[in-house]
Amino acid sequence: MRVVTRQDILAHFDRHAVLDAIEDGFKAFARDQAQVAPVIHLAFPAAAGECHVKAAHVEGDEVFTVKLATGFYDNPKRGLPSSNGFMAVVSATTGEPRAILQDDGALTDLRTALAGVIATRLGGRRGARTLGIVGSGVQARLQAEFTCELLGYDSLVLWARASEKAAALADSLRASLPDLEISTAPTPADLCARADTIITATAARAAIVRADWVRPGTHITAVGADSPGKQELDPALFARARHVIVDSVAQCTAHGETAHAVGAGIIARDALLPLGVALSQAPLARAEDDITIADLTGVAVQDAAIARCVWHRLDT
Repeated sequence: MRVVTRQDILAHFDRHAVLDAIEDGFKAFARDQAQVAPVIHLAFPAAAGECHVKAAHVEGDEVFTVKLATGFYDNPKRGLPSSNGFMAVVSATTGEPRAILQDDGALTDLRTALAGVIATRLGGRRGARTLGIVGSGVQARLQAEFTCELLGYDSLVLWARASEKAAALADSLRASLPDLEISTAPTPADLCARADTIITATAARAAIVRADWVRPGTHITAVGADSPGKQELDPALFARARHVIVDSVAQCTAHGETAHAVGAGIIARDALLPLGVALSQAPLARAEDDITIADLTGVAVQDAAIARCVWHRLDT
């Protein structure tokens, strides 16, 4: 069995190949051509930490993936990254472990950001030009970079609870996205007033984006609520949405943004549109003034897709 370092993993990472593989994984999941195990959650509230274990196999793949990912959100105060973990690539023929991808959480961050691109490309309004990012961490950065680079936004506005972190992220992104107009918003309401598309990428446990702040025509991709108790969106916003796209109906109604709206009786479970189904039926029907929401909790088919892509490049 091979143990592969983060440096070697990133050297074999092909963003466009992984983007396509993740989209194909969502479609396979929607066709019941993927096995996805129930997510294991462990919480460490005293350390502001959590752990997820996810596993999946896509029909026809020669390998399957088991992933362990952690998020310990006070780590930056200790000079440590907030996320960590690894992925195990295992033969689907013999059960032999083929590799441990010791990515330190990088592959989870990358696959989450690329899923955000897929959902935003699907749900966003044609002609959207300003992207709003709520958050200031690794995922906020990746969502900003990937979405602007791959979907062609002209301007970017950032908001975070710590204004100094939002300002630091803006300065850093000006270096990596020099052709973009980048600014910070003093409040989330101001960000909502300026953005055509909003991506929320925080570990918040109470709604940040209020329903009455969101303009008609806005698309929102929410990626932060990936475990029980997390929340970034006002549940009332779901009543205004024409489409609510979910990466997994089971996961999103258990611990995603959608869980809060379903629990409050604002939206019915059968009104949810699985992402894989929507991708297979694209383009999404939407009028200029429609609000759309994509709730992404992170599905193990994403881990299977990115691990398989990296493994194939390592194994050639």
